[in-house]
Amino acid sequence: MSAAAVEHPCDDEPETLLETANRLMEQLPGHRVEIIGGLVTVAPPRDGPHAKALTTLMVPFLSAGLHGEESNVLQGIGLWLPSGPEDYVIPDLAIVDADFDEHLIENNCYDPACFRLVLEVTSGNYQTDLRHKVTAYAQAKIPVYVIVDRKHSRVHVLTDPLPSGYDRHEVYAPGQQAPLPTSIGAELSLDVDGIVRAGSPKR
Repeated sequence: MSAAAVEHPCDDEPETLLETANRLMEQLPGHRVEIIGGLVTVAPPRDGPHAKALTTLMVPFLSAGLHGEESNVLQGIGLWLPSGPEDYVIPDLAIVDADFDEHLIENNCYDPACFRLVLEVTSGNYQTDLRHKVTAYAQAKIPVYVIVDRKHSRVHVLTDPLPSGYDRHEVYAPGQQAPLPTSIGAELSLDVDGIVRAGSPKR
């Protein structure tokens, strides 16, 4: 994910960060625009293996009954961050309380209190997912943050959020199962090999 080169119309009032982010989304269809730490960032459209990894990841969540009356499994839902007055992110995948629509804050983004888990599948922005978003999600007190690191063929499971990051950070390689906390609403483990293979581009 890279910082956008931001230009705004010449008028008396400069654009707010949200106005800049929304304008960029209109100008760059398919891109993901976020504000993290007061910086507008833009990620290009995901590739096919990224989408395949997300679908592969959804299967165990759906099979465990996490998309139902108590919780929902959603792609691309906005999460309002406490780190800045206009900060927000759009995680690739999230498990949220079923009444999440009652927790809308602003700009199609929702209160982090209704998020049980967020998940990112890395693209060229793996440093953002592995560093900046770790702090952002921890400060938002997201209980579980899962990262599928396609560059290094690993799955990271971060739990126990603190102001500076997560207290627990487990890393799993192909051939292992990555167990998730039952606080998400079900008992399940992710098959690292299947996820990594799904997210790997064919050579």
